[in-house]
Amino acid sequence: MAMLLASAAPGQPRRAAPAASELTLNTSGYYEAPGANVLVFSNWYDGLFADSKISGVEIIQQDERIATNGDVRLAATPGQWDPTARFIGREVDQRNGAITVTLEYPDQHWRYRIRSEKAGGAVKVSVLLDQPVPAALAGRAGFNLEFLPAAYFHHGYLADDRTGTFPLYPADAMTRTPERNAASGRAEGPGAEPQPIAAARRFVLAPEDAGRRVTIESSEPVQLYDGRNQAQNGWFVLRSLLPTGKTGTVLEWTVRPTSVPGWRRAPVIAHSQLGYTPGGSKVATIELDRADTRALTPRLLRVGSDGTMTPVTIPATKRWGDYLRYSYLRLDFSAVRQPGLYVLEYGTTRTAPFRIADDVYAGAWHPTLDIYFPVAMDHMYVNEGYRVWHGEAHRDDARQAPVNHEHIDLYAQGPTTDSKYKPGEHIPGLNVGGWFDAGDFDIRTQSQYQVIRSMVDSWERWRPTRDTTAVDEARRRTEMHVPDGTPDLLQQIAHGTRQLVAQFDAVGHAIHGIVEPDVAQYTHLGDASTKTDGLIYDPSLKPGEEKNGRSGMPDDRWAFTTKASALNYGSIAGLAAASRALQGSDPALAKRALALATATWAEEQSHPPDLYQHGNTTGGPLEMERFSAAVELLRATRDPRYVTAVETLYPEVERWFAPSLRDAVAAIPFMPASYRARLIPAVRAYANEADKAATANPFGVPITTGGWAGSGTVMGYALNAYALHKAFPEIVPADAVFRGAEFLLGHHPGSDRSFVSGVGTLSKEVAYGNNRADFSFIAGGVVPGVLVIKPDFPENHEDWPFFWGENEYVIPEGAMWIELAQSVDELARERQ
Repeated sequence: MAMLLASAAPGQPRRAAPAASELTLNTSGYYEAPGANVLVFSNWYDGLFADSKISGVEIIQQDERIATNGDVRLAATPGQWDPTARFIGREVDQRNGAITVTLEYPDQHWRYRIRSEKAGGAVKVSVLLDQPVPAALAGRAGFNLEFLPAAYFHHGYLADDRTGTFPLYPADAMTRTPERNAASGRAEGPGAEPQPIAAARRFVLAPEDAGRRVTIESSEPVQLYDGRNQAQNGWFVLRSLLPTGKTGTVLEWTVRPTSVPGWRRAPVIAHSQLGYTPGGSKVATIELDRADTRALTPRLLRVGSDGTMTPVTIPATKRWGDYLRYSYLRLDFSAVRQPGLYVLEYGTTRTAPFRIADDVYAGAWHPTLDIYFPVAMDHMYVNEGYRVWHGEAHRDDARQAPVNHEHIDLYAQGPTTDSKYKPGEHIPGLNVGGWFDAGDFDIRTQSQYQVIRSMVDSWERWRPTRDTTAVDEARRRTEMHVPDGTPDLLQQIAHGTRQLVAQFDAVGHAIHGIVEPDVAQYTHLGDASTKTDGLIYDPSLKPGEEKNGRSGMPDDRWAFTTKASALNYGSIAGLAAASRALQGSDPALAKRALALATATWAEEQSHPPDLYQHGNTTGGPLEMERFSAAVELLRATRDPRYVTAVETLYPEVERWFAPSLRDAVAAIPFMPASYRARLIPAVRAYANEADKAATANPFGVPITTGGWAGSGTVMGYALNAYALHKAFPEIVPADAVFRGAEFLLGHHPGSDRSFVSGVGTLSKEVAYGNNRADFSFIAGGVVPGVLVIKPDFPENHEDWPFFWGENEYVIPEGAMWIELAQSVDELARERQ
């Protein structure tokens, strides 16, 4: 882990900061001084949720984003589904150092502007109104700025002349509120709002620490709230209510971050936390503050059994250039082949130890299969030694979702149920199999079949017989670290397949998924078995009444069942793939899966496709899903009809070859020789584009810039390279496979931490799993990783798990890691 260069060692007081430097509006459109940045609407929500904490006025101080969401909001501590304004436009006045942003609350037909201006070492932020605050928003509309709690733990504050310290755990007074409708993002029934913990015209946060000190001065009273009183993912919020009946400049804040002249960020030595094979490429990338012009010599040190650090001769670094906000040096020590334990050093930055060994990749996927996927198993009791991860969850699945209903989490039901069930009616048989999709507890069908197919690919390529988990589907019990005689990978494939089969048996087609009906259940953390009472809802019973295994508690999850051909085709692909893998271990399930796949394919050919789409829960592009189904059916049956289908459908996916190429390549052994030749132009074009991506940044992989970070994209890039290298070695080398794996393992911007929890010496230990409220992790889970805060700040917080775009585990990425880790292990052994 990189050591702090510009401050004292951890646990020691920082030196008093010199006088702050003036903030200037740079050419990237944000205010900048040494060690301090103020962003003004450089980022905005992506339309999915309003809780991504990437918006409005933001502060980056000594390379940590400590404040965000500076904007007019309608609650003191807004939650994920509370209203947020609509972004209209942003104007940058470079000459005068000003930024003006226009936003509106369309339901109230109310527009406002937020203007920022440089003011020496501060930024003046003003709220400008052409029309007064509407009566409906009076006493609700206020300017908020949210501060990251983890950045202010163990710190104090000044509120005018009064003093305080930031609470480590929320325990403040609350005010009971009247009933509010769930449509507003709150569960129905009485609620509560936090009371302010301090009020002043002038706040100084962390006055004792130059790395966290921020001063806020306001024309109106400012109140400090602790949003964690309402939800574990809440932040500390400074808020000024907007005065009513006024126009023009109705509020002015002077925001003064602490700039330290001469401050520079500590170097980061990006490298693989797992290590390297003796004969493999070994490249580390040194990430530097652009003001860091020192000519230091990096060192590779071999760790002796007595603790001695023996320098090993390595070549000089080469300058790569600038990327995002940093400068980069490239250190290639591939010539070092002696096995052992090593560290890298640059100035006072020293890495954690890593290995050079023949077996460095062996077992890198074990935590994902041994721990992460068992924990993710729905409808099971999951035990690990003395620990119960969760009891038997969702025994009461599931009720038919209401028609014409849009859910809070990207699900929606169309105008009919497309099933024989009425809205609210129990759909029997869905309470089997499947995995929790992500850090929450829904079953997203698209994720289920993606995981099944990925796991089947791992099984068919490498036949991993690892057995450390006992799965008893009849007793609905999973026991971790207990072998039961059946390969764990096959048991996981069967578990996912049971859920897909259950969907077809219950309603006749694939469904979007099964998800909690309201916000109160959706935001549940902890043991999944306590989300519902496990008893099927009976509307004839009173709330709290139980009879004959049923209850009057309408807490059962909803099944969204509007038919979508893309989902059907994706599920066909998953079922067909599973049928191959399960022939030996569960022939009855294999037979049923293949029968459903072939029958559903035939049914889909008999009518125009059902094109219903919503969010990211109704399948991928129809052409891609249909091609996948044809390929998997061909692999499962060798039926000439599917040869024809693959030939016919290939032109539809050739135009977006990248996301379909692994399917296209998988079909090669079952197709005429002319088919392989037909792929070559697309393979060459893809290889050329992949080579360009490899030179766009120092890490040699595509780095995304959206609201969800790009570990999945990187793994897809690496697995594409593996598939093409195996099928077209004369065109595509294997290098990108290693670069992709090393990116996940620590060779990436912003830090050197592995994005696979428990894999590598230093890995993600604070992540967005279902245990995130404990600031903990699930071994083997893969997080999204590096999120680029526009325009140029790579971020992955290890001190705050609730950044879902950076830290949320999702099951498809877990399955992809199992594939990628075995791919790179295979290729490394070949190179030996």
